Amino acid sequence: MPQPHLRTVVVLAAGEGKRMKSTLPKVLHPLLGRTLLGHVLSAAAPLGADRTVVVVGHGADQVRAHLSEVAPDATPVLQAEQLGTGHAVRIALEAVPDGAGTVVVINGDVPLLRPETVGALVTAHEEAAAAATVLAAEVPDPTGLGRIVRDADGRLEQIVEERDADTTQRAIREINAGIYAFDAVRLREALGKLSTDNDQGEEYLTDVFGLLRSAGEPVAVHVAVDHVETLGCNDRVELATLRRLLRDRINEAWMRTGVSLLDPVTTWIDVTVALDRDAVVDQNTQLRGATVVGAGALIGPDVTLIDTIVGPAASVIRSHAVGAEVGAGATVGPYAYLRPAAQLAEKAKVGTFVEVKNSQIGAGAKVPHLTYVGDATIGEQTNIGAASVFVNYDGVNKHRTVIGSHARTGADNMFVAPVEVGDGAYTAAGSVIVDDVPAGAMGVARARQRNIEGWVVMRRAGTAAAEAAQRARDAKDGQPAGDAKGASGTTGAASHSEAIHGATETVGGASGAGDTATE
Repeated sequence: MPQPHLRTVVVLAAGEGKRMKSTLPKVLHPLLGRTLLGHVLSAAAPLGADRTVVVVGHGADQVRAHLSEVAPDATPVLQAEQLGTGHAVRIALEAVPDGAGTVVVINGDVPLLRPETVGALVTAHEEAAAAATVLAAEVPDPTGLGRIVRDADGRLEQIVEERDADTTQRAIREINAGIYAFDAVRLREALGKLSTDNDQGEEYLTDVFGLLRSAGEPVAVHVAVDHVETLGCNDRVELATLRRLLRDRINEAWMRTGVSLLDPVTTWIDVTVALDRDAVVDQNTQLRGATVVGAGALIGPDVTLIDTIVGPAASVIRSHAVGAEVGAGATVGPYAYLRPAAQLAEKAKVGTFVEVKNSQIGAGAKVPHLTYVGDATIGEQTNIGAASVFVNYDGVNKHRTVIGSHARTGADNMFVAPVEVGDGAYTAAGSVIVDDVPAGAMGVARARQRNIEGWVVMRRAGTAAAEAAQRARDAKDGQPAGDAKGASGTTGAASHSEAIHGATETVGGASGAGDTATE
């Protein structure tokens, strides 16, 4: 039984990418869920290579750190001086001196490359027993790209960089995609013969093809079906173009699986996202990271989900979520913010202008509006009143609030953690809950209201409020409407002066919750 080919993948990722004008190495620029380098490594992964070597140079420490996260089995090799692609491959092979079989070389800035195309290149190379095979593409505009020069019989004669090409060669539209397959033994021999006699004074990997052909070795060209896959990235404009092309590819693929995208042009989905059949994604929506959307869920419009799980038949509208879980049939928004570890159980509701962080909201529980829920557990079928705050932070440590099942909390409540409200309990509107509320009890924590008669007429004389108050008093007393100006002399006002003078000048001053705060 024939043995499988040994394979080594070499990714060239040492370049600075000066035209990106960035402190970030070019290959680390993000593109819908992966970096440029991450996309290339993903395209090569199905080859099942025995070794993957990544040549690093500019920003080497940053690239190494990224590799440790996305491809820990890859071997980074430093090209301290960027002396050309041939030099880079020679350094890479020195790290695998016993390498045999097929060596696949890929530029690190071709993020649209498909695994199927890489696989087809390698298969064609190995079946033909070629010494070297180059991936080519027919492009509308070859400016800036190396040309594939063929002989009269259509066989590869040489690969010419544009700066070294003559007028006739520059008119050729078949270009070198920067992706190659080599026989390892013959590649090593040819690399030792490379010259720097060219416009850049560098060792060109493409010169290997001319050396092998001169030595009578078989070299080949494999043409990509879609030239778009071979597009590289040299500046921010090209990066934006690649992003749009990848967006369209991703969106088309999801729609063909049974996902509805109502406005694909404004829908951006990372390659790492998963959607189930009959999910509906409305306009102006971004699905990023490890986000998962269940069957029949409605997402959007105007939604960003990052590393968030949305269950079947759930709804998220005009909201932002990071690291959250939305249960089956649950509803979020509009204008909600789910922070990390926000967990909504089945049919729970988080409504308008609600923020949830590190909290569990039980099945059927509702937090309808104007509320902050931080570090809390809310039981099933509980309703949280409007304008409530879970006061979780004392300036040093976070504390937790527990609200039981089937509880009803009043509007404008503050729950000063650590505190518990029992099953079936109620809390009165305007309460600051600092002590536990037993199951079935009503928690009331607010000062008794008192009205200071005549305060506005006495203390705000001459204002529209004082005039309105005076008219109302006169109408109640059956007297003609009086003049509220100088109202300190009106009948009845003096009788209230003691109460008024004893009252604070500040209306509505509250006694807060000590040094606690929300975060």
